[in-house]
Amino acid sequence: MKNCDPFNPEEFLILVVDDIRKNLQLLIEILDTSGYGTTFALSGKQALERIEVTEPDLILLDLMMPEMNGLEVCKRLKENPKTEQIPIIFLTAATETHYLVKAFKFGAVDYVTKPFRTPELLARVKIHLDLKKTKDKLEKAYQEMKRTKDELETAYQEMKRLAATDELTGIRNRRSIFELGKEEFERGQRYYKEKDKYTFSVLMIDIDKFKTINDSYGHDVGDEAIKMMVRITLNCIRKVDYLGRLETEKEALKKKEELKRLGSTIEEEIPTEEGHLGRLGGEEFVVILPHTNLKGAKIVAQRVCEAMTQESLQVEDETVTITVSVGVATYDPKDKKIDDVLKRADTALFAAKANGRNRVAVMDNQQLKLGK
Repeated sequence: MKNCDPFNPEEFLILVVDDIRKNLQLLIEILDTSGYGTTFALSGKQALERIEVTEPDLILLDLMMPEMNGLEVCKRLKENPKTEQIPIIFLTAATETHYLVKAFKFGAVDYVTKPFRTPELLARVKIHLDLKKTKDKLEKAYQEMKRTKDELETAYQEMKRLAATDELTGIRNRRSIFELGKEEFERGQRYYKEKDKYTFSVLMIDIDKFKTINDSYGHDVGDEAIKMMVRITLNCIRKVDYLGRLETEKEALKKKEELKRLGSTIEEEIPTEEGHLGRLGGEEFVVILPHTNLKGAKIVAQRVCEAMTQESLQVEDETVTITVSVGVATYDPKDKKIDDVLKRADTALFAAKANGRNRVAVMDNQQLKLGK
């Protein structure tokens, strides 16, 4: 890859390490004359200390030094993530070349033999600084690309969350809960005939007289009633169970517009008259109970109804009691699709509301059973 930027020695700092002052002076003079920034160390230990406070772009390192030789310095630098990318060129006498194999093994990029020739030294320094500059640019571009990718992934996950979540309550929305219902239905079809006869149940929950609450106390109180009902229901079901809200058509259309604004390609299902599953008021909720038969589902429904009567909303000086009606249905191997289960639960819910509200109704093989 050709580097289109002009090479400017003044951009680089070179650390020269040699225990002989005369060699240091000569190297620094050559490098300074060429425009490089320089710093120096007279020993391996001093070199490591110097690197702690400076950030050299390249190191010219004498191979043989007392106490700590160049090989040990190189080894330590390459073991440190902060310094492992600094290119190291060894300075070596002609008689020391047998050490170079080990030097390259430790991470050196090149070497220059003493007495060195200035053109050769400067050429090798420039080559490796050019390579480092190009590598640094590639690494920066990669990190920017990775950061962009991570940001896009985060945005995508957020759009997926938005597409699957009810804005008011934070639980699953109509689209998401229906998808989970389809998955449970397929699981039931696959495993019901086996020994364990896998089944699942559905609760359809409706806040009683919700329109009256909105009309009498305002939509803010209505929203608080919905959030209270969700909190109580979540406390009554297991972690493996699913709770979702049936958005109104207006809410679903608003969600679709928001997703379109964010650039999402996720298609929201907007309720229409065709295939309409009972009422789609914003106060209606669906609970999917995996591995739960009709008897178990009825117990959960009664638990929700009872728990709702134990709490209330305080509106100024008035206490507002919130109750719910619940319809219960269980998967039947004769069902053709999840809609069949949901329709039975919705029929049971209608019966619960028609017979006084604040109660549970169960559809058992097309037989309606009312409870308290």
